[in-house]
Amino acid sequence: MTVNNRELADFLRRARGQSDPTQAGLPSDGRVRRVPGLRREEVALLAGVSTDYYARLEQGRPITPSPAVVEAVGRALGLDEAGRAHLRDLIGVQAGPVRRRPRGVQRVRAGLRQLLEALDGEPVLVLGRRTDVLAANRMARALFTDFEQLPPRHRNYARWMFLDDEARSLFLDWEEQARAAVESLRLEVGRNPDDPATAELLDELRAHSPEFDQWWEQHRVHQRTHGTKRLSHPLVGELTVAYETLSPPGDPDTTLFVYTAEPESPSKRALDLLASWTHTRTGTQPEAQR
Repeated sequence: MTVNNRELADFLRRARGQSDPTQAGLPSDGRVRRVPGLRREEVALLAGVSTDYYARLEQGRPITPSPAVVEAVGRALGLDEAGRAHLRDLIGVQAGPVRRRPRGVQRVRAGLRQLLEALDGEPVLVLGRRTDVLAANRMARALFTDFEQLPPRHRNYARWMFLDDEARSLFLDWEEQARAAVESLRLEVGRNPDDPATAELLDELRAHSPEFDQWWEQHRVHQRTHGTKRLSHPLVGELTVAYETLSPPGDPDTTLFVYTAEPESPSKRALDLLASWTHTRTGTQPEAQR
C-alpha cells in the first residue's frame, strides 16, 4: 500500500470510529457495540454504496469513486467542510497522477508587505505552505516572537509552537493552539502529499515532540478561519486576541492572520501598551510591568 493509500485508509477508519450512530439517524438493531463509531456496513448504507465497495475504499485500494460518492461518504461520516475537503484531496491522489506546478520558495510581494505595515496598530502574520512564517509586522513580532531572527528553516509557526519553550509559556491555551497547528498540517499533507519540505518538518516534529506525534496519529483535520488566542505576555501580562484569516485571491497558499482585541477591554489596553513599547524601541519594559 502506498503512503497516500495509507493516509486515506487511516483517515476513513478514524473518521468512522469517531462517528456517532445516533446523530447519523440509524435505528438500534439491538446489537451491543464493542467499539465506538459506525460499522462499515452502516457507512455503506448511509452513503448508498455496497459494503464491499466501501471496505475496499477504506482499505486504500486503487479505486476511483465519483465526486457524488465522495460527498456521500463524507456526509455518512459526519465530516465538516474541512474534513470533506481533506477526503477529496486524499481520494484525488488515488485517481491518478496529478500534474502540479513546480513549487518554488514562497515570497511575499512588496504590496503585501506594505499592507502589513499599514496595519501598524494590529499584529499581522503571513503564513505560507506548511505554516512557514513568510512575514510579520512589528506588532506581531512583539506579541509572538521575531521569526526573522531565527534561522530560515526555523521560521515555521508549527515548529515554534512545539519545539520552542517560549511558545509553551506564551500561550495559556497552548494545547488548543498546538492541536490547531497539527490539524492545519494534516490538510497540507492532503493537498500536497509529495512535498519534501513538509515531510522533513513532520519527521522533525514527530521525533522531538511526543504531543505532536500523538495528535498526528489521531488524523484530525480542521481549517480555522477565525478564533481566539489567550496569552501571558512577558511584558504586558495576560490578554486575549481574536483573529481573522484572509487569503489573497489567486494565492491560496498564503494566509494573513490579523489579530485584534475587543475595544476598551483590558486586552486592548495591553495591546496598546505593547504598541507604545515597540514604538520606543528602547528595549525597556513598560511602566505597568516594572
